[in-house]
Amino acid sequence: MPLHLLFYNARIVLNHWKPVKFFIDNIFLIGTALLAGGALLWPSLQRRGSKVSLLQATQMINQGKTLLLDVRQAAEFAGGHLRDSRNISLAELPKKVSELDKFKAKPVIVICESGVRSSKATSILKNAGFAEVFSLDGGVAAWQAQGLPLQKS
Repeated sequence: MPLHLLFYNARIVLNHWKPVKFFIDNIFLIGTALLAGGALLWPSLQRRGSKVSLLQATQMINQGKTLLLDVRQAAEFAGGHLRDSRNISLAELPKKVSELDKFKAKPVIVICESGVRSSKATSILKNAGFAEVFSLDGGVAAWQAQGLPLQKS
């Protein structure tokens, strides 16, 4: 009887080590899965600042007191942009932010292709003293996907 009990206890101890053995045997697979998950989450973590949805942006535009600032390159802007938007590329924005000083009291919606560049631009404008700065969530791509109009230059 003691042998049977010893054998039974040994199986219990081995069963507790199965998850550890699985982890060690599949460390590269688990590492790859974690790395891939991190790569998928990275763009979401990069987007900072205040965002407005397409509906909120449309309401703010219709009120007529909002500056629309497109931070895409001039060629992208010429291909299609929101009506009454101004174009200053993200690379030029720190140098040209003084041109926008008269709009500091107004809400500003910053627009780019997908929402990543506009998030960076919102932080530049907030550091320059703009009170209400928002990034258009999804950018021009989301605007077009909803069938909303674009103007061509």
